[in-house]
Amino acid sequence: MYVRNNLRWSVVWRLTRRSLLVFLIYNTLICFLYGPLNVHVLDIPWQPVALLGTAVAFYIGFKSNGSYDRFWEGRQLWGSIVNTSRVWAIRVFDFVQATPDEVIPDQRDITELHRRLLYRQVAWCNALRLHLRRQTAELWDTEVAPFLPSAEAATAKGLSNPPTHLLRRQSVEMRELFQRGLLTEFRQVALMQTIQDLLNAQGGCERIKNTPFPRQFAFFSFVFVWIFAAILPLGLVEEFDSRLALGQYHVWLMVPFSVLVSWVFNVIEVVGHTSENPFENDIYDVPMTSICRSIEIDLRELLQETELPAKVVAVDDVLY
Repeated sequence: MYVRNNLRWSVVWRLTRRSLLVFLIYNTLICFLYGPLNVHVLDIPWQPVALLGTAVAFYIGFKSNGSYDRFWEGRQLWGSIVNTSRVWAIRVFDFVQATPDEVIPDQRDITELHRRLLYRQVAWCNALRLHLRRQTAELWDTEVAPFLPSAEAATAKGLSNPPTHLLRRQSVEMRELFQRGLLTEFRQVALMQTIQDLLNAQGGCERIKNTPFPRQFAFFSFVFVWIFAAILPLGLVEEFDSRLALGQYHVWLMVPFSVLVSWVFNVIEVVGHTSENPFENDIYDVPMTSICRSIEIDLRELLQETELPAKVVAVDDVLY
């Protein structure tokens, strides 16, 4: 996620340089044909161009709103994962205790049990991040495995959906704790509700990831912008030629104005395109790495650990 208040012009140039150069060359060619070569058959009335521009503006605005909704929903889902992870930790601490009718285990066993349940939650967050970014194979051993027993980590890594397996493992352990008398029925149900909330958040993220932005909207938005950019100079060139009395070279003023308008429309379309998929590890995506690290720090602090990892910081104004 880009965190600087204003985009650097280098970033803007990288996103739009190709289209800007195409607009500049094309508009210069039209102006050269119309002016020095007197090919006036190129000009068209301005009114249909303006009407088309209005229609395209509405269309790409609709696409941009839809794309932003996908990004914002992804961010909300990860915000719910942060809160639910904290709820999970609090409930584990308060609920996973010996009942009065049972022999109280060694407190060190309870502490280790809490640690295992919270570490598995951290592993789940990282596993979900890698699963959404399709990075499980290359980063599992460093990002997920350290928080799991070795056998469990090896088993989960080979599955098609490791995050689901980890939540299933949490569920199995809740049942085992209930059978051992370390959970009452009510507390087991409450912890299972927390697992359900995590599964709901995971399902929402997978829905966004596995359902691309409707290609008909994305494709025609791109096509309409370039059609408008193609006919815009044909409508402007005659306007600058007939309405301005600035000498024989005034028609060339059409070039910067036409390029500017085309560039603005193209930027709006590009902004919508870059927001379509919020889990692609791009500079405009949901900062899942930073969120996972924040969850890890929160849960390990609750375990009263002191050797904690540093927070993820932005690199070149980008927070991943």
